[in-house]
Amino acid sequence: MNSLRSILRSRGKAAGIVAIAITLSSAPASALIVFDPTNYSQNLLQAARALEQIQHQVTSLQNEAQMLINQAKNLTSLPTSLLGQIEGNFSQMKTLLGEADKLAYSVQDIDSQFVSTYQNFGSDLSSKQLVDGARERWQTSVSAFEHSLKAGAVAADNIEATQEQTSALVGASQSAVGVLQATQAGNQLLAVQAKQVADLTAMLAAQGRASALEQARQAAAQEQARQQFSRFMAGSGYSPSSVKMFHD
Repeated sequence: MNSLRSILRSRGKAAGIVAIAITLSSAPASALIVFDPTNYSQNLLQAARALEQIQHQVTSLQNEAQMLINQAKNLTSLPTSLLGQIEGNFSQMKTLLGEADKLAYSVQDIDSQFVSTYQNFGSDLSSKQLVDGARERWQTSVSAFEHSLKAGAVAADNIEATQEQTSALVGASQSAVGVLQATQAGNQLLAVQAKQVADLTAMLAAQGRASALEQARQAAAQEQARQQFSRFMAGSGYSPSSVKMFHD
């Protein structure tokens, strides 16, 4: 009995295997799944190469973006601008120089006034005219010294402003994000230095003017004294008279 069952089981398994073989042989080739290791490796290599190219493209785009950012920074203007203050300091000193009266800083005025004021002591001038000329020269010297003191005071007042401007511009230069900002900060620093040089030049010019006018006054006083003494010794119509030199 057992042997009969074994035979039936074996025949059943064989029949199943035959049925499967018949089914597979009758199925279309497109329905079969075939694994090709060579093709798989090639596809995998191509995918890796495509991924590498994409990474290169991403890196290139990142570099271009950074370059554009840097260019934008280089074109960014400096937020700190002290040109208005610097120009105001220039204008202040220029206005002061324009206040110089009598013999000022004009070459034409000096040529026309110097001869009549400091060199004309001819015999056609009366004693009163000589005294008036001496008074005018003295007032000119006093005005020149006062003007020199004002120029020095303005230059000294500008020192504090110059220090503040320099500190602000140096800080702006150190924190500059691009070439344009650094250049603009450097240009403004040069403007501050130019203002310092201008203040020093104006102060020296005022001092030199005052010193020159005083020396000219002293030389004119000596020449006037010589002319008056010559008149007195020659007796050419000289008559003593009381003269009021300065106002009370």
